[in-house]
Amino acid sequence: MTQAVTPATTAPDSWLSALHGSSEHLAAVVEGLSEEALARPSFAQGWSVAQVLSHLGSAAEICTALVLRGLADDLTPPRQEDNVPVWERWNAMAGPELRAAWREADSRHLSLLDALDDSARSSLRVPYFSGPLSVLEYVGYRLSEQSVHAWDVDIALNPAAVIPAAEVDLLWDRLDLVATRFRDAHTLSRLAPGSIAVRLTDRPRTLCLLLGTELHIYPCEAAEPTGTLSGSAEAVLRLVYGRNRPEEDGVTATGAATLPDLRSLFPGY
Repeated sequence: MTQAVTPATTAPDSWLSALHGSSEHLAAVVEGLSEEALARPSFAQGWSVAQVLSHLGSAAEICTALVLRGLADDLTPPRQEDNVPVWERWNAMAGPELRAAWREADSRHLSLLDALDDSARSSLRVPYFSGPLSVLEYVGYRLSEQSVHAWDVDIALNPAAVIPAAEVDLLWDRLDLVATRFRDAHTLSRLAPGSIAVRLTDRPRTLCLLLGTELHIYPCEAAEPTGTLSGSAEAVLRLVYGRNRPEEDGVTATGAATLPDLRSLFPGY
């Protein structure tokens, strides 16, 4: 079981607002797309634009059920027997029908979160895949999924697409959790031990990517760096999510770990 990491923001409002914003942006991107355009490849490997919507829509349906379960004080974790029929139903949809179904399921999920009162926001535990989560932790997981997959769709249609700055700033609060979970063990063992100085070109921040038995991103200077990683906060974030574009993103790596090494280290999901 992966230990939950609480985002630095102390209240879920900004996270929920960003979740709404990402959803609304994605809805505007896919609105009116033809069936042919919905069938175009997204940046998510092996998935079309429509399949990304299927993934987000089925997740919204499953997650609505999990929040309702938590509200009933039932912390039974997600079960395959409940999820498989949902995935099969969504996989059977296509094109505009799928787009409409995603929008409906997403709206229902967001409306449920919006309706939580202060008491529920402080006491609710959502039985998520990684274990029971507070509302703040849960919305962090959902924003991580929504923002990155929205970009997967957006970039397939607009070469200049980026993850919005407000979402990037929030997602950096929990990037260590993503980096720790979604890293290639073979590449890590090949590169370790080492410490990479991470320099964000558009933020006054320097971080340390520590490569050891485990991998972590710490908000501090690397004591004796074996390499340097530089790029915008948005581009470095996407690198860790396995969504680097080596020719377009302006991310550079010097020293013991090259950019191809880091792309291999962070294969994404």
